[in-house]
Amino acid sequence: MSRRVGLWLVGAFGGVGTTITLGLACLAKKITPDHGLTTQLPLFQGLPLPQPDQFIVGGHDIRQTSFIESANEFRTNSGVFQPEWIEACRETLEAASARVRPGTKLGSGSTISKMGTWGDEQPAQNTQEAIDRISRDLEAFVAAEKIDHLIVLSVSSTEPVFPLSDVHQTWAALEAALPTGGPELLPSSSLYAIAAVRAGHSYVNFTPSLGASMPAVEELADKTGSLLAGKDGKTGETLMKTVLAPMFAQRNLKVQSWVGHNIFGNRDGVVLDDPVNKAAKVNTKDWVTTQILGYKPNTLVTIEYIPDMGDWKTAWDHIHFQGFMGTQMTLQFTWQGCDSLLAAPLAIDMVRLTDLEKQRGGKGLQKHLACFFKSPEGVEDNHFFRQWSMLEAYVASLKA
Repeated sequence: MSRRVGLWLVGAFGGVGTTITLGLACLAKKITPDHGLTTQLPLFQGLPLPQPDQFIVGGHDIRQTSFIESANEFRTNSGVFQPEWIEACRETLEAASARVRPGTKLGSGSTISKMGTWGDEQPAQNTQEAIDRISRDLEAFVAAEKIDHLIVLSVSSTEPVFPLSDVHQTWAALEAALPTGGPELLPSSSLYAIAAVRAGHSYVNFTPSLGASMPAVEELADKTGSLLAGKDGKTGETLMKTVLAPMFAQRNLKVQSWVGHNIFGNRDGVVLDDPVNKAAKVNTKDWVTTQILGYKPNTLVTIEYIPDMGDWKTAWDHIHFQGFMGTQMTLQFTWQGCDSLLAAPLAIDMVRLTDLEKQRGGKGLQKHLACFFKSPEGVEDNHFFRQWSMLEAYVASLKA
Protein backbone atom coordinates (compact mmCIF):
# COMPACT_ATOMS: atom_id res chain seq x y z
CA MET A 1 0.00 0.00 0.00
CA SER A 2 1.32 3.48 -0.91
CA ARG A 3 2.53 5.69 1.95
CA ARG A 4 -0.18 8.16 2.98
CA VAL A 5 1.06 11.58 4.07
CA GLY A 6 -1.44 13.80 5.82
CA LEU A 7 -1.12 17.51 5.09
CA TRP A 8 -3.07 19.56 7.63
CA LEU A 9 -3.29 23.20 6.56
CA VAL A 10 -3.80 25.88 9.20
CA GLY A 11 -5.57 28.62 7.24
CA ALA A 12 -6.68 26.02 4.71
CA PHE A 13 -9.03 28.12 2.56
CA GLY A 14 -6.61 31.03 2.15
CA GLY A 15 -4.69 31.71 -1.03
CA VAL A 16 -1.67 29.56 -0.24
CA GLY A 17 -3.72 26.67 1.18
CA THR A 18 -6.02 26.66 -1.84
CA THR A 19 -3.10 26.82 -4.28
CA ILE A 20 -1.32 23.95 -2.50
CA THR A 21 -4.47 21.80 -2.59
CA LEU A 22 -5.33 22.53 -6.22
CA GLY A 23 -1.66 22.33 -7.21
CA LEU A 24 -1.19 18.88 -5.70
CA ALA A 25 -4.38 17.68 -7.40
CA CYS A 26 -3.27 19.05 -10.77
CA LEU A 27 0.21 17.56 -10.41
CA ALA A 28 -1.28 14.19 -9.50
CA LYS A 29 -3.34 14.29 -12.70
CA LYS A 30 -0.35 15.64 -14.67
CA ILE A 31 -2.38 18.50 -16.13
CA THR A 32 0.03 21.30 -15.13
CA PRO A 33 3.85 21.54 -15.22
CA ASP A 34 5.98 21.28 -12.09
CA HIS A 35 7.81 24.60 -12.51
CA GLY A 36 8.75 26.22 -9.20
CA LEU A 37 9.18 22.92 -7.34
CA THR A 38 12.76 22.79 -6.09
CA THR A 39 12.40 19.10 -5.27
CA GLN A 40 11.91 18.35 -8.98
CA LEU A 41 15.48 19.44 -9.75
CA PRO A 42 17.97 16.71 -10.78
CA LEU A 43 19.65 17.03 -7.35
CA PHE A 44 16.68 15.32 -5.69
CA GLN A 45 16.04 12.56 -8.21
CA GLY A 46 16.24 9.07 -6.77
CA LEU A 47 15.16 10.09 -3.27
CA PRO A 48 11.96 8.54 -1.82
CA LEU A 49 10.03 11.81 -1.80
CA PRO A 50 6.25 11.52 -1.51
CA GLN A 51 4.43 12.05 -4.79
CA PRO A 52 1.49 14.48 -5.16
CA ASP A 53 -1.11 11.70 -5.07
CA GLN A 54 0.22 10.48 -1.70
CA PHE A 55 -0.85 13.67 0.12
CA ILE A 56 -4.22 13.70 1.86
CA VAL A 57 -5.28 17.28 2.62
CA GLY A 58 -7.32 18.52 5.56
CA GLY A 59 -7.10 21.56 7.80
CA HIS A 60 -8.51 24.30 9.98
CA ASP A 61 -9.93 27.69 9.04
CA ILE A 62 -12.08 30.38 10.63
CA ARG A 63 -13.86 31.05 7.31
CA GLN A 64 -16.49 28.50 6.30
CA THR A 65 -16.13 28.06 2.55
CA SER A 66 -14.58 25.45 0.22
CA PHE A 67 -11.50 24.95 -1.94
CA ILE A 68 -13.62 25.21 -5.08
CA GLU A 69 -15.17 28.52 -3.99
CA SER A 70 -11.76 29.86 -2.99
CA ALA A 71 -10.16 28.76 -6.29
CA ASN A 72 -12.94 30.40 -8.28
CA GLU A 73 -12.56 33.59 -6.23
CA PHE A 74 -8.86 33.63 -7.12
CA ARG A 75 -9.65 33.01 -10.76
CA THR A 76 -12.03 35.98 -10.79
CA ASN A 77 -9.96 38.42 -8.73
CA SER A 78 -6.44 37.55 -9.83
CA GLY A 79 -6.77 35.82 -13.19
CA VAL A 80 -5.04 32.62 -12.09
CA PHE A 81 -6.16 28.97 -12.40
CA GLN A 82 -7.87 27.62 -15.48
CA PRO A 83 -11.54 26.63 -15.02
CA GLU A 84 -10.81 23.22 -16.54
CA TRP A 85 -8.23 22.55 -13.82
CA ILE A 86 -10.81 23.20 -11.10
CA GLU A 87 -13.36 21.00 -12.84
CA ALA A 88 -10.89 18.17 -13.43
CA CYS A 89 -9.98 18.21 -9.73
CA ARG A 90 -13.50 18.78 -8.40
CA GLU A 91 -13.79 15.43 -6.61
CA THR A 92 -10.42 15.84 -4.88
CA LEU A 93 -11.18 19.43 -3.86
CA GLU A 94 -14.61 18.51 -2.49
CA ALA A 95 -13.13 15.66 -0.45
CA ALA A 96 -10.43 17.95 0.95
CA SER A 97 -13.00 20.63 1.81
CA ALA A 98 -15.00 18.09 3.80
CA ARG A 99 -11.92 17.45 5.96
CA VAL A 100 -11.50 21.10 7.01
CA ARG A 101 -12.68 21.94 10.52
CA PRO A 102 -13.46 25.25 12.26
CA GLY A 103 -10.30 26.72 13.73
CA THR A 104 -9.69 28.70 16.88
CA LYS A 105 -9.50 32.48 17.17
CA LEU A 106 -7.96 32.41 20.64
CA GLY A 107 -4.79 34.48 20.49
CA SER A 108 -5.10 35.40 16.80
CA GLY A 109 -5.53 39.14 17.38
CA SER A 110 -8.40 41.45 16.52
CA THR A 111 -7.68 41.89 12.79
CA ILE A 112 -7.54 38.17 11.98
CA SER A 113 -10.54 37.45 14.24
CA LYS A 114 -12.73 39.69 12.08
CA MET A 115 -12.10 37.60 8.97
CA GLY A 116 -14.40 34.69 9.79
CA THR A 117 -17.08 33.40 12.15
CA TRP A 118 -16.78 29.63 11.74
CA GLY A 119 -16.70 28.02 15.17
CA ASP A 120 -17.84 31.14 17.02
CA GLU A 121 -20.78 29.32 18.61
CA GLN A 122 -18.54 27.44 21.07
CA PRO A 123 -15.22 29.27 21.34
CA ALA A 124 -12.40 27.79 23.41
CA GLN A 125 -12.22 29.35 26.87
CA ASN A 126 -8.51 28.75 27.52
CA THR A 127 -5.37 27.51 25.82
CA GLN A 128 -5.71 23.96 27.12
CA GLU A 129 -9.22 23.65 25.73
CA ALA A 130 -8.19 25.07 22.35
CA ILE A 131 -5.20 22.71 22.06
CA ASP A 132 -7.31 19.71 23.03
CA ARG A 133 -9.94 20.55 20.40
CA ILE A 134 -7.27 20.89 17.73
CA SER A 135 -5.74 17.60 18.86
CA ARG A 136 -9.05 15.77 18.54
CA ASP A 137 -9.44 17.03 14.97
CA LEU A 138 -5.90 15.92 14.08
CA GLU A 139 -6.30 12.45 15.57
CA ALA A 140 -9.70 11.94 13.92
CA PHE A 141 -8.12 12.81 10.56
CA VAL A 142 -5.21 10.42 11.10
CA ALA A 143 -7.55 7.58 12.04
CA ALA A 144 -10.15 8.17 9.31
CA GLU A 145 -7.60 8.52 6.51
CA LYS A 146 -5.09 5.91 7.79
CA ILE A 147 -2.29 8.47 7.75
CA ASP A 148 1.30 7.25 8.03
CA HIS A 149 2.80 10.67 8.75
CA LEU A 150 0.93 13.88 9.57
CA ILE A 151 2.47 17.26 8.76
CA VAL A 152 0.75 20.36 10.16
CA LEU A 153 1.61 23.28 7.87
CA SER A 154 0.76 26.81 8.98
CA VAL A 155 -0.20 29.03 6.03
CA SER A 156 -2.44 31.33 8.05
CA SER A 157 -2.37 35.11 8.30
CA THR A 158 0.46 36.92 10.07
CA GLU A 159 -0.16 37.45 13.78
CA PRO A 160 1.15 40.39 15.83
CA VAL A 161 4.64 40.02 17.32
CA PHE A 162 4.43 37.90 20.47
CA PRO A 163 7.09 38.40 23.20
CA LEU A 164 8.37 35.36 25.09
CA SER A 165 8.76 35.17 28.87
CA ASP A 166 10.04 32.70 31.48
CA VAL A 167 6.97 30.48 31.09
CA HIS A 168 7.93 29.73 27.47
CA GLN A 169 11.40 28.46 28.37
CA THR A 170 10.50 24.94 29.57
CA TRP A 171 7.70 22.54 28.66
CA ALA A 172 6.92 21.86 32.35
CA ALA A 173 6.27 25.55 33.02
CA LEU A 174 4.24 26.08 29.88
CA GLU A 175 2.17 22.91 30.32
CA ALA A 176 1.29 23.92 33.89
CA ALA A 177 0.02 27.30 32.64
CA LEU A 178 -2.22 25.95 29.87
CA PRO A 179 -5.44 25.29 31.87
CA THR A 180 -5.74 28.93 32.93
CA GLY A 181 -3.97 30.56 29.98
CA GLY A 182 -5.56 32.88 27.47
CA PRO A 183 -4.32 34.98 24.56
CA GLU A 184 -1.70 36.51 26.83
CA LEU A 185 -0.06 33.07 27.23
CA LEU A 186 0.11 31.90 23.62
CA PRO A 187 -0.85 33.16 20.16
CA SER A 188 -3.12 31.05 17.96
CA SER A 189 -0.25 29.73 15.82
CA SER A 190 1.39 28.19 18.88
CA LEU A 191 -1.79 26.35 19.87
CA TYR A 192 -1.68 24.43 16.58
CA ALA A 193 2.05 23.85 16.96
CA ILE A 194 1.68 22.39 20.44
CA ALA A 195 -1.22 20.16 19.39
CA ALA A 196 0.92 18.77 16.57
CA VAL A 197 4.15 18.37 18.52
CA ARG A 198 2.49 16.91 21.61
CA ALA A 199 1.24 14.03 19.46
CA GLY A 200 4.55 13.54 17.65
CA HIS A 201 3.38 14.99 14.34
CA SER A 202 5.55 17.29 12.23
CA TYR A 203 5.04 21.06 12.24
CA VAL A 204 6.15 23.46 9.50
CA ASN A 205 5.62 27.21 9.91
CA PHE A 206 5.40 29.06 6.57
CA THR A 207 4.41 32.30 8.36
CA PRO A 208 6.26 34.89 10.49
CA SER A 209 3.95 34.07 13.42
CA LEU A 210 5.44 32.49 16.56
CA GLY A 211 4.27 28.90 16.04
CA ALA A 212 6.77 26.47 17.56
CA SER A 213 9.56 29.05 17.95
CA MET A 214 10.14 28.80 21.67
CA PRO A 215 12.39 26.61 23.85
CA ALA A 216 9.44 24.88 25.53
CA VAL A 217 8.04 23.50 22.27
CA GLU A 218 11.49 22.56 20.97
CA GLU A 219 12.01 20.61 24.20
CA LEU A 220 8.66 18.90 23.69
CA ALA A 221 9.58 17.99 20.10
CA ASP A 222 12.74 16.34 21.35
CA LYS A 223 10.64 14.18 23.67
CA THR A 224 7.95 13.25 21.14
CA GLY A 225 10.16 12.91 18.05
CA SER A 226 8.44 15.67 16.11
CA LEU A 227 10.08 17.39 13.17
CA LEU A 228 10.05 21.20 13.09
CA ALA A 229 10.76 23.71 10.32
CA GLY A 230 10.22 27.44 9.92
CA LYS A 231 9.72 30.27 9.75
CA ASP A 232 8.31 32.64 7.12
CA GLY A 233 8.62 31.29 3.59
CA LYS A 234 11.11 33.17 1.41
CA THR A 235 9.32 33.72 -1.90
CA GLY A 236 9.92 37.16 -3.42
CA GLU A 237 11.61 40.38 -2.39
CA THR A 238 13.47 38.83 0.53
CA LEU A 239 14.66 35.99 -1.71
CA MET A 240 16.17 38.65 -3.97
CA LYS A 241 17.81 40.35 -0.98
CA THR A 242 19.48 37.12 0.15
CA VAL A 243 20.78 36.58 -3.39
CA LEU A 244 21.93 40.16 -4.11
CA ALA A 245 23.36 41.10 -0.70
CA PRO A 246 26.13 38.45 -0.99
CA MET A 247 27.17 40.03 -4.31
CA PHE A 248 27.64 43.43 -2.68
CA ALA A 249 29.51 41.87 0.25
CA GLN A 250 31.83 39.74 -1.90
CA ARG A 251 32.61 42.60 -4.32
CA ASN A 252 33.29 44.95 -1.37
CA LEU A 253 30.65 47.41 -2.54
CA LYS A 254 29.44 49.56 0.37
CA VAL A 255 25.64 49.53 0.62
CA GLN A 256 24.49 52.85 2.07
CA SER A 257 20.74 52.35 1.87
CA TRP A 258 18.31 49.64 0.81
CA VAL A 259 14.67 50.65 0.42
CA GLY A 260 11.93 48.20 -0.47
CA HIS A 261 8.27 49.04 -1.20
CA ASN A 262 5.73 46.19 -1.39
CA ILE A 263 2.13 46.43 -2.59
CA PHE A 264 -0.50 43.70 -2.87
CA GLY A 265 -4.20 43.20 -2.38
CA ASN A 266 -5.09 39.77 -1.03
CA ARG A 267 -6.37 38.84 2.46
CA ASP A 268 -2.82 38.85 3.75
CA GLY A 269 -2.71 42.46 2.59
CA VAL A 270 -5.83 43.20 4.65
CA VAL A 271 -4.18 41.73 7.74
CA LEU A 272 -0.85 43.45 7.13
CA ASP A 273 -2.65 46.77 6.75
CA ASP A 274 -2.86 46.65 10.53
CA PRO A 275 0.43 48.13 11.87
CA VAL A 276 0.52 45.62 14.72
CA ASN A 277 0.43 42.64 12.34
CA LYS A 278 2.67 44.37 9.81
CA ALA A 279 5.49 44.70 12.34
CA ALA A 280 6.05 40.93 12.41
CA LYS A 281 6.42 40.76 8.63
CA VAL A 282 8.62 43.82 8.30
CA ASN A 283 11.03 42.50 10.95
CA THR A 284 11.80 39.32 8.99
CA LYS A 285 12.09 41.17 5.67
CA ASP A 286 14.40 43.87 7.03
CA TRP A 287 17.09 42.18 9.08
CA VAL A 288 18.52 39.84 6.41
CA THR A 289 20.55 42.58 4.69
CA THR A 290 22.31 43.57 7.91
CA GLN A 291 23.07 39.95 8.74
CA ILE A 292 24.56 39.20 5.31
CA LEU A 293 26.47 42.48 4.84
CA GLY A 294 27.92 42.50 8.36
CA TYR A 295 26.89 46.11 8.95
CA LYS A 296 23.60 48.02 8.97
CA PRO A 297 22.85 50.30 6.04
CA ASN A 298 19.89 52.67 6.15
CA THR A 299 16.91 50.45 5.48
CA LEU A 300 13.21 50.96 4.93
CA VAL A 301 10.62 48.27 4.23
CA THR A 302 7.02 49.20 3.49
CA ILE A 303 4.04 46.92 2.92
CA GLU A 304 0.91 48.56 1.58
CA TYR A 305 -2.53 47.11 0.90
CA ILE A 306 -3.87 48.02 -2.56
CA PRO A 307 -7.23 46.21 -2.97
CA ASP A 308 -7.34 46.08 -6.77
CA MET A 309 -3.99 44.20 -6.93
CA GLY A 310 -5.64 40.93 -5.89
CA ASP A 311 -3.04 38.22 -5.23
CA TRP A 312 -0.46 39.97 -7.40
CA LYS A 313 2.44 41.38 -5.43
CA THR A 314 4.86 44.04 -6.66
CA ALA A 315 8.10 44.90 -4.85
CA TRP A 316 10.30 47.80 -5.95
CA ASP A 317 13.75 48.03 -4.38
CA HIS A 318 16.25 50.90 -4.55
CA ILE A 319 19.83 50.15 -3.46
CA HIS A 320 22.28 53.02 -3.09
CA PHE A 321 25.91 51.96 -2.81
CA GLN A 322 29.50 53.17 -3.09
CA GLY A 323 31.85 51.74 -5.67
CA PHE A 324 35.54 52.37 -6.36
CA MET A 325 36.88 55.70 -5.10
CA GLY A 326 33.57 56.31 -3.33
CA THR A 327 31.58 56.66 -6.54
CA GLN A 328 27.84 56.73 -5.81
CA MET A 329 25.86 54.12 -7.75
CA THR A 330 22.37 52.59 -7.63
CA LEU A 331 20.69 49.31 -8.41
CA GLN A 332 16.92 49.06 -8.76
CA PHE A 333 14.76 46.02 -9.39
CA THR A 334 11.07 45.27 -9.63
CA TRP A 335 9.69 41.90 -8.62
CA GLN A 336 6.13 41.08 -9.61
CA GLY A 337 4.54 37.76 -8.96
CA CYS A 338 1.38 36.06 -7.82
CA ASP A 339 1.83 35.72 -4.07
CA SER A 340 0.17 32.34 -3.56
CA LEU A 341 1.69 30.84 -6.71
CA LEU A 342 5.15 31.81 -5.44
CA ALA A 343 4.49 30.35 -1.99
CA ALA A 344 2.68 27.10 -2.76
CA PRO A 345 5.51 25.21 -4.53
CA LEU A 346 7.93 26.10 -1.71
CA ALA A 347 5.44 24.80 0.83
CA ILE A 348 5.12 21.56 -1.15
CA ASP A 349 8.92 21.29 -1.23
CA MET A 350 9.06 21.74 2.54
CA VAL A 351 6.53 19.03 3.29
CA ARG A 352 8.06 16.59 0.79
CA LEU A 353 11.46 17.04 2.42
CA THR A 354 9.93 16.83 5.90
CA ASP A 355 8.41 13.46 5.03
CA LEU A 356 11.77 12.34 3.65
CA GLU A 357 13.41 13.22 6.97
CA LYS A 358 10.63 11.44 8.86
CA GLN A 359 11.36 8.28 6.88
CA ARG A 360 14.99 8.61 8.06
CA GLY A 361 13.88 8.78 11.69
CA GLY A 362 14.84 12.42 12.18
CA LYS A 363 13.45 14.72 14.85
CA GLY A 364 13.73 18.33 15.97
CA LEU A 365 14.78 21.32 13.85
CA GLN A 366 15.42 20.74 10.16
CA LYS A 367 18.24 23.23 9.71
CA HIS A 368 18.96 21.97 6.19
CA LEU A 369 15.72 23.65 5.02
CA ALA A 370 17.06 27.13 5.85
CA CYS A 371 17.09 28.28 2.20
CA PHE A 372 13.28 28.18 2.14
CA PHE A 373 12.80 30.65 5.03
CA LYS A 374 13.31 34.33 5.84
CA SER A 375 14.00 33.53 9.52
CA PRO A 376 15.28 29.94 9.44
CA GLU A 377 15.09 28.22 12.82
CA GLY A 378 18.49 27.39 14.26
CA VAL A 379 20.41 29.07 11.39
CA GLU A 380 21.77 32.61 11.68
CA ASP A 381 23.26 32.81 8.17
CA ASN A 382 20.85 34.26 5.58
CA HIS A 383 23.30 34.02 2.66
CA PHE A 384 21.15 32.10 0.15
CA PHE A 385 23.99 30.23 -1.52
CA ARG A 386 25.48 29.03 1.76
CA GLN A 387 22.00 27.92 2.83
CA TRP A 388 21.62 26.10 -0.48
CA SER A 389 24.96 24.37 0.14
CA MET A 390 23.53 23.04 3.42
CA LEU A 391 20.67 21.44 1.51
CA GLU A 392 23.06 20.03 -1.11
CA ALA A 393 25.23 18.53 1.62
CA TYR A 394 22.14 16.98 3.24
CA VAL A 395 21.08 15.37 -0.04
CA ALA A 396 24.63 14.15 -0.69
CA SER A 397 24.69 12.50 2.74
CA LEU A 398 21.45 10.67 1.92
CA LYS A 399 22.74 9.44 -1.40
CA ALA A 400 26.06 8.37 0.14
